[in-house]
Amino acid sequence: MEANSFADLKDKVCAITGGAGVIGLSLSKALASAGVKMAVLDLNKESADKAAQEIKSAFGIPAIGVEANVLDKSSLEKAKSVVNAELGKIDILINCAGGNSPKATTSYEFITKDNVSEIEKTFYGLDIEGFREVFDLNFLGTVLPTMVLTTDMIESGKGSVINISSMNAFRPLTKIPAYSAAKASINNLTEWLAVHLAKMNIRVNAIAPGFFLTNQNRFLLTDEKTGELTPRGNKIIAGTPMGKFGEPEDLNGALLYLVSDMSSFVTGIVIPVDGGFNAYSGV
Repeated sequence: MEANSFADLKDKVCAITGGAGVIGLSLSKALASAGVKMAVLDLNKESADKAAQEIKSAFGIPAIGVEANVLDKSSLEKAKSVVNAELGKIDILINCAGGNSPKATTSYEFITKDNVSEIEKTFYGLDIEGFREVFDLNFLGTVLPTMVLTTDMIESGKGSVINISSMNAFRPLTKIPAYSAAKASINNLTEWLAVHLAKMNIRVNAIAPGFFLTNQNRFLLTDEKTGELTPRGNKIIAGTPMGKFGEPEDLNGALLYLVSDMSSFVTGIVIPVDGGFNAYSGV
């Protein structure tokens, strides 16, 4: 292997959940560019197939779309069988499935004497099923795929797991308690799994994106009619020293580092990719 390169990644097999999403597809392409064979897992088989075809066309490496529900163990086991049959044993797992929901989002940032009469628009009015859906998707939707899709790594005695956290795991954001709590749980799970799997030479790390425009948060950050930033979107930009949202490709460097042998002694960490948001006090 060449020193200081990602040559060790060539011909490895990666399964990525939520792989047809904006960030999932970008991460998949980054790995494909290093010669990694990609299994794009998504709840929507058509979207997964489309993403896989895009990867194959761009990089000329094997890529398949696989239907998988990250909250259904039997679905994941079936998906693993497909990956093993078509690409081989899984070396890398990226837990990218996740997202927020309007049903788990408050309208108000704070309860005040002026809005307490509209308490249904605060924490007290949240749909508990919506809360549960968001927490389960982000947290259990990482636990179950890890439980099923890393068994090849146990057999081979080597592997890498990347969880997708968020900067609101460090500092919870207003309006989105379920998503913030779930991502904080991802950080803790990442550390726990890193310790539990260390003797098997399976490394577990996480990437914490700052603010990226995705299908899940667009309703909070941009006006649907005008496309302009909402007041919340403007607050985010003002609180990000680099003065912009992240692009999906901004995560690629951290990903390639964490899955390659260049980080062979790194496990149990969470890397922020946030344009300076967490370091900025606002003053």
